[in-house]
Amino acid sequence: MNKIRCLLFLHLLIPSVLCAADMEITPFKTFNQQPTVQVYGMPLDSSAVITPSGRLNVALVEDVASSYRNKSRADEELVFDGESYRTTLAIKYGIGDRFEVGLNIPYVLYSGGFLDSFIIDWHDTFALPQGGRDRAPKGEVIYSYSRNGVEKLKMDNSGSGVGDISLTAGMKLYASTDASSRKSIALRGDLKLPTGKSSALRGSGSTDLAVSLCGSINNSTEWGTFGLFGSAGALAMTDSQVLADQHNNFAGFGTVGAGWGPTSWISFKVQLHAATPFYAHSSLKELSDPSLLLVTGGALLFPGDYQLDIGVAEDVAVGTAPDVTFHFGLSKLF
Repeated sequence: MNKIRCLLFLHLLIPSVLCAADMEITPFKTFNQQPTVQVYGMPLDSSAVITPSGRLNVALVEDVASSYRNKSRADEELVFDGESYRTTLAIKYGIGDRFEVGLNIPYVLYSGGFLDSFIIDWHDTFALPQGGRDRAPKGEVIYSYSRNGVEKLKMDNSGSGVGDISLTAGMKLYASTDASSRKSIALRGDLKLPTGKSSALRGSGSTDLAVSLCGSINNSTEWGTFGLFGSAGALAMTDSQVLADQHNNFAGFGTVGAGWGPTSWISFKVQLHAATPFYAHSSLKELSDPSLLLVTGGALLFPGDYQLDIGVAEDVAVGTAPDVTFHFGLSKLF
């Protein structure tokens, strides 16, 4: 009888131990990498979980984006052709039970890159439209826009440098944790400073303030962890040096996503990121339409609690974001 009781106890205990160890579902640290959008202060982090007191969260984020758009109207011409590599060091430090402060330092590189042939072959394989990429010269870098015969944007040289640095802060509004679930709500703020070179599309020349409300829920079951997360916010910007007379000084943005972590070392997730237009007075959707970005992928947890996010982002609203962005994010809590 005692053996039966022990086996029954273990049968009830083991699933709960496994559930407690399942990987938590967290948002991808990425946003729209369109050259005329990534210069502004969109928040990198939409997590609702605040860094614990006295702990340091360090993340190294890499976004590799490839764009090809060649559009013209009666009075407008736009060419976006090239690859961007945005590497961000993101640091957050927990203060007390409710607050964190942080710093994001991006390094931005533009080049002709190497993805043209790969994307062309991919589109051929799945009978997807090429959008003119297959007829354009390979390995070029040019981002230009003209309106009414006036060239308002032109960047056609490979180059790299520090982008616009952001100061970040977070405040816990609500947190509830029990044996099977974790619920969190947080308020986040990002202050972007004009430290990058706007003529090279590494910065906007504006000072931007973003405020967002973030929430998440993770439920542990015998089938693993199921998570939902989302955020909504507003971005206020001073006058930009990128398409200055068409720039909107306010934008709204949001994310929503879900995921499943079947074990303690792997999870799968999907995320939508949307934003209102950053520019006006254009008939081209690349500038004046709301953007919608879909990110799919997952995360791996390595020994030492290093977490690696891997994702692929595509422009659901075609033309409002790069054709494809490969996302990698390595993070650890110290």
